[in-house]
Amino acid sequence: MKINGFSPAVACSLSLMFLAPAFAADDKAAEIIRRADEIRSPNKPFRYTVAVQEYKESDSQPGNKQIFDISMRFIKPENGERADARSLIRFVYPPQDKGKVMLSDWYDLWFYTPELRRPIPVSRQQRLVGQISNGDVIVTNFDYAYDSTLLGEEACGPHLCYKLALVRKTEEVTYPKITYYVEKESYRPWKAAYYSLDDKLLKEVLYQNYQMTLGKVRPMRIIVREARHGKGHSVMEYSNVRFESLPESHFSREYIQRGAR
Repeated sequence: MKINGFSPAVACSLSLMFLAPAFAADDKAAEIIRRADEIRSPNKPFRYTVAVQEYKESDSQPGNKQIFDISMRFIKPENGERADARSLIRFVYPPQDKGKVMLSDWYDLWFYTPELRRPIPVSRQQRLVGQISNGDVIVTNFDYAYDSTLLGEEACGPHLCYKLALVRKTEEVTYPKITYYVEKESYRPWKAAYYSLDDKLLKEVLYQNYQMTLGKVRPMRIIVREARHGKGHSVMEYSNVRFESLPESHFSREYIQRGAR
């Protein structure tokens, strides 16, 4: 179903050098995930622009493009701060999509356009553009959403990576399982492979174009290849990333219905 053009529908590892108790491996995995999360997003409210481009199998130019202005109120419970994980996604391009908004409040997601009487709930798994789902344009905190286990180490390009198995903590999390590769020396995310409950590959995500941004070297390009929809791919390019004061009142259905800015 489409609403005004929007579909509310984004084993060769090396052995460990020594055996250790399971709890020690899991503690190490949790540390790796936390440090990688710190690279993927800062622990304070921020705002950014993301351009999403869809490429067909043999195309050198994108066949579809959308641009979003995204505010993230992401806060971990540190120094007395209350945990928060909310996002506001404003549609910028193409021009006919201006005025459309998505609101993410933890695992709940709503879509609104001025033609609607009120925001409607949508699924994070529904496709937004190309291989990108609704949930893909929002930074996911793996530390909160998944239990992790360290499987070992594996070569990833010129680097050596930790290989981790992630299993979602609740059914509200979009993807049931992830195999996650994190560079050993830098803790930079390198690749994530998303799986269904029956271990079928759904999509692969590559983290690229690391640049100094908001005090850390962070990935500014993410490539998504979905296993179920041909051999094309989608690219998310990040720009204009900045810290911004984002009050809680801006992350509500009432606010987006009044016209989020």
